[in-house]
Amino acid sequence: MNAFIFRSIIGIFFGAFIAVMTTSALIYFGEQSTIDGLLFIKDAFGYIFCGWLFTVTPLYFKIRSFRLPMQTALHFLTVTIVYFILGLWIDWIQIGVRNFLIYLVISIFGYAIGWIGFYLYFNNESKKLNKDLRRH
Repeated sequence: MNAFIFRSIIGIFFGAFIAVMTTSALIYFGEQSTIDGLLFIKDAFGYIFCGWLFTVTPLYFKIRSFRLPMQTALHFLTVTIVYFILGLWIDWIQIGVRNFLIYLVISIFGYAIGWIGFYLYFNNESKKLNKDLRRH
């Protein structure tokens, strides 16, 4: 439970930070002198929720009673479905079959790259640890 609370706090603050930085960049580089306050609040809550979502859902990988394929499937489905619903609600994603298919392809491709990267990293780390254990 402590990990969930800690990750929640970190995710919320990270999401808020990203919201402020994104808005600042859009104002500065987009040469906008004003912003729509309601749109900012809606987007900020979206970023905050995403920060929370993406820091809490990796806890699936801490559940040792699930094997890696189950952990991966649960994580992917949770992130993909919840983010899609959020994207529709906040208007980050427009309703339509074409948009859904584009979202799905990007999600699968992006997730596969991230998953493979983390897998290779942690596999390499475990090999290093095992090698160090054998030396001692």
